[in-house]
Amino acid sequence: MNESVAIDWLQLNMGLFGGLALFLAGLEGLSEGLRRAAGGALRSALARLTRNRFAGAVTGAVVTGILNSSSVTTVLVVGFVTAGAMTLTQSVGVIMGANIGSTVTAQILAFNVSAYSLMPVAVGFFMYFAGRNETTRNSGMVVMGMGLVFYGMGLMSSSMNPLRAYPPFMDILGSMSNPALGIIAGAVFTAVVQSSAATVGIAIAMASEGLLDLNAGIALALGANVGTCATALLAAIGKPAEAVRAAVVHISFNVLGVLIWLPFIPVLAEIASLLTDTNGPSSLPREIANANTMFNVINTLLFIGFASWFARFSEKLVPDRRADNRVIIRPMYLDPALVNVTSVALGNTRRELARAGDILVDMLKRVQNALDNHDAKLLDSVARSESKVEVLHREILAYLGQIRQNGLTEDESDQLEALMIAVGNFDSLAETLQTDLARTVGSMIHGDFQRPSETTSGMLGELWSKNHQALKLAVQAVREHNERAAQEALLLHGEVRRLADELFERHATRLRADDPQYLEKVRLLMSLIENLRHVYTLSKRIARAEKSSRVSQSDVEAG
Repeated sequence: MNESVAIDWLQLNMGLFGGLALFLAGLEGLSEGLRRAAGGALRSALARLTRNRFAGAVTGAVVTGILNSSSVTTVLVVGFVTAGAMTLTQSVGVIMGANIGSTVTAQILAFNVSAYSLMPVAVGFFMYFAGRNETTRNSGMVVMGMGLVFYGMGLMSSSMNPLRAYPPFMDILGSMSNPALGIIAGAVFTAVVQSSAATVGIAIAMASEGLLDLNAGIALALGANVGTCATALLAAIGKPAEAVRAAVVHISFNVLGVLIWLPFIPVLAEIASLLTDTNGPSSLPREIANANTMFNVINTLLFIGFASWFARFSEKLVPDRRADNRVIIRPMYLDPALVNVTSVALGNTRRELARAGDILVDMLKRVQNALDNHDAKLLDSVARSESKVEVLHREILAYLGQIRQNGLTEDESDQLEALMIAVGNFDSLAETLQTDLARTVGSMIHGDFQRPSETTSGMLGELWSKNHQALKLAVQAVREHNERAAQEALLLHGEVRRLADELFERHATRLRADDPQYLEKVRLLMSLIENLRHVYTLSKRIARAEKSSRVSQSDVEAG
C-alpha cells in the first residue's frame, strides 16, 4: 500500500494518455498513407469483387487489412449501398470480412518492437518531408505512422507498470474477470475513441505488463468489436434507409457473435493458448490477438450462409421512408461520411455530376422534340429540369469544397480541378438550354415557324445530333474518367463548326430581303444555330478539362 502512495500520477497519466494520443495519431497517419497509396484501387476492388457473399467477405477482409480500418470499409459499404452500387445482401459479406481484416492490426501489435519504434518514425519522417513524389511521401506516412503506433504502445505499457502495486486498480481489473463487464468496458471505450485497434492495443499493453489475464483481454477485444459499430451507425444517420440497414447488419452481426461466445470465452482462451507457441506472460499479447482473430473468422464462417437473413432482418427493422414530394431532387452520391476518403469522394462526385449531365442530355432532347413536334408544353418540363441541375450544382460545389480541405495528391488535385470546370460548365449548359435555346425554340413555335427546306432541315438535324453526341460523350468522360470519350467529343469540333458555318452562309444573304416577317424567321433560325454551337462549346470545355486531367494522371503514373 505504501508503494501505491509513491505513484507519480502526473507522470503516469502523461505517459498513458500521451501514449494513447501518439498511438491514435500513428493509426491515423498509417491509414491515411495507405488510403492515398491504394485507396482508388481498393475502392474499385470493393465495388467489383462483391458479386457473391463469399467474394465479398474475402474482399472486405483484404481491403480492411490493407486500409487498417474496418470503420473505413464499413463507411465505404454504407456509401455504396446508398448509391445503389451494392445490394444490401452483398454488403453483409463485406462487413463480415471487414471484421476479419481488422484483426490484422492486433496481430501486428502483438509483436513487442516498441524498443525499436523510433527508427521507423525517423525514417518515415525523412521519406515524407524529403520525398520528391507522391509514392515516396505516402510510403513515408505509412512507415512513420507504424512507428508512432508502436512507440505509443510502449509509452502506455511502461506508464502502467506502477499500477501493479496499486490495490484499487488491481481490484478494478479483478472485476474484469466477469466477461460481461469486460465486454461493456471495451465497447464503451471503442465507441468513444472510434478505434477498435486502440482498445485491443491497450489490452495488449496491459497484458504485457501482467495487469490483465487472458480472459479479461479477450472480453475487452470482443467488446471492441461491438463498439466499432458506432462508427457505422454514425455514418448512417440522416442517410436513406438502405444505409441505415447496412449499419444495422453490422451491429446485429457483431452483437449476436459476442452473445454466442460470451459463455465460451474460457474455451476460446484455451484454444488461443494452444495455438500460441510461446509460454508465460510474454505470450499473452499474442494469445489475445489470436483469440480476436479466431472470434471473427469463426463468426464469419458461421453466419456467411445467413447473409440474406441479416438483410431481411434489417429491412423489417428499418422500413422505407416516405418520399418528400416537396423536394425536387436530392443528391444520391454525395456522402459526407466519405469526404475524407478522397479517391472515393471524387468518384462519388463524378457520379453525381454525371447524374446532372444525364438531366442535361434529356433537356436537350426535349427542346428538339418541342421544335420537331411544334409542342410548347414540352418546354415547361425543361424549366423544371433546369431547377434540378441548379440544386445539384450547389450541392456538388459544396462537396468539392469539403474535399479540397483534404491533403490531395497531384492526380487528385487535377481531378478536382477538372470537376470544378465541369460543374461550372454544366451549370452554364443548363442556363443556355433553358434561357437561350428553349426561348428561341418557343419563339419559333409561337411564331408559327414553318419547316425550312429539306437541305436546311437535314443540316439542322445533323447539328442537333452532333450536339447530343458531344454532350453524352462529355458526360461519359466525367462519369468514367474516360479519356477516349473526352477525345471523341473534342473530335466533333470540326463537324459542328462546318455545319454551323454552312447554315450561316446559306441564310446570311437572305437577311437583305424586304419582308420583315421573313427576316424574323431567318433571325430565329440563325439564333438557333448559334445556341447549338454554344452548347457544343460548353460540352467541349468539359471534355477538354477531363482529357487534361487524364493526361496528368498518366504522367504521374509514368513517373
